Amino acid sequence: MGISITQLLIVLVIVIVLFGTKRLRNIGGDLGGAIKGFRSAMKEGEGDNKLSEKDDDVIDADVINAEVTEKKPEDKV
Repeated sequence: MGISITQLLIVLVIVIVLFGTKRLRNIGGDLGGAIKGFRSAMKEGEGDNKLSEKDDDVIDADVINAEVTEKKPEDKV
Protein backbone atom coordinates (compact mmCIF):
# COMPACT_ATOMS: atom_id res chain seq x y z
CA MET A 1 0.00 0.00 0.00
CA GLY A 2 3.02 2.31 0.33
CA ILE A 3 4.65 4.36 -2.38
CA SER A 4 6.52 2.18 -4.85
CA ILE A 5 9.69 3.04 -6.75
CA THR A 6 7.78 3.41 -10.02
CA GLN A 7 5.47 6.02 -8.49
CA LEU A 8 8.49 7.95 -7.20
CA LEU A 9 10.11 7.86 -10.63
CA ILE A 10 6.94 9.15 -12.28
CA VAL A 11 6.74 12.04 -9.81
CA LEU A 12 10.44 12.80 -10.38
CA VAL A 13 9.98 12.91 -14.16
CA ILE A 14 6.98 15.24 -13.81
CA VAL A 15 8.95 17.58 -11.52
CA ILE A 16 11.89 17.64 -13.95
CA VAL A 17 9.58 18.42 -16.87
CA LEU A 18 7.79 21.20 -14.97
CA PHE A 19 10.81 22.93 -13.45
CA GLY A 20 13.75 21.89 -15.62
CA THR A 21 17.13 20.69 -14.45
CA LYS A 22 18.69 24.16 -14.21
CA ARG A 23 16.00 25.46 -11.87
CA LEU A 24 16.15 22.31 -9.73
CA ARG A 25 19.93 22.71 -9.46
CA ASN A 26 19.48 26.30 -8.27
CA ILE A 27 16.87 25.24 -5.72
CA GLY A 28 19.18 22.51 -4.46
CA GLY A 29 22.07 24.94 -4.12
CA ASP A 30 19.93 27.45 -2.25
CA LEU A 31 18.62 24.76 0.08
CA GLY A 32 22.16 23.50 0.75
CA GLY A 33 23.35 27.03 1.52
CA ALA A 34 20.47 27.56 3.92
CA ILE A 35 21.26 24.33 5.77
CA LYS A 36 24.94 25.27 5.98
CA GLY A 37 24.07 28.70 7.37
CA PHE A 38 21.72 27.15 9.92
CA ARG A 39 24.41 24.75 11.13
CA SER A 40 26.99 27.52 11.49
CA ALA A 41 24.48 29.64 13.42
CA MET A 42 23.79 26.71 15.75
CA LYS A 43 27.52 26.32 16.43
CA GLU A 44 27.82 30.05 17.17
CA GLY A 45 24.85 29.82 19.51
CA GLU A 46 26.48 27.01 21.47
CA GLY A 47 29.63 29.09 21.90
CA ASP A 48 27.61 32.11 23.04
CA ASN A 49 25.74 29.95 25.55
CA LYS A 50 29.01 28.80 27.13
CA LEU A 51 30.22 32.40 27.34
CA SER A 52 26.99 33.60 28.92
CA GLU A 53 27.22 30.91 31.62
CA LYS A 54 30.70 32.14 32.52
CA ASP A 55 29.46 35.74 32.55
CA ASP A 56 26.61 34.77 34.89
CA ASP A 57 29.11 33.30 37.36
CA VAL A 58 31.18 36.49 37.28
CA ILE A 59 28.09 38.66 37.76
CA ASP A 60 26.92 36.51 40.69
CA ALA A 61 30.33 36.81 42.34
CA ASP A 62 30.31 40.60 41.85
CA VAL A 63 26.84 40.89 43.38
CA ILE A 64 27.88 38.83 46.40
CA ASN A 65 31.01 40.95 46.88
CA ALA A 66 28.99 44.16 46.60
CA GLU A 67 26.45 42.96 49.17
CA VAL A 68 29.19 42.06 51.62
CA THR A 69 30.92 45.42 51.30
CA GLU A 70 27.65 47.36 51.68
CA LYS A 71 26.61 45.64 54.92
CA LYS A 72 29.04 47.17 57.37
CA PRO A 73 28.09 47.19 61.05
CA GLU A 74 26.68 50.50 62.16
CA ASP A 75 28.29 52.33 65.06
CA LYS A 76 26.06 52.53 68.10
CA VAL A 77 26.27 55.71 70.08
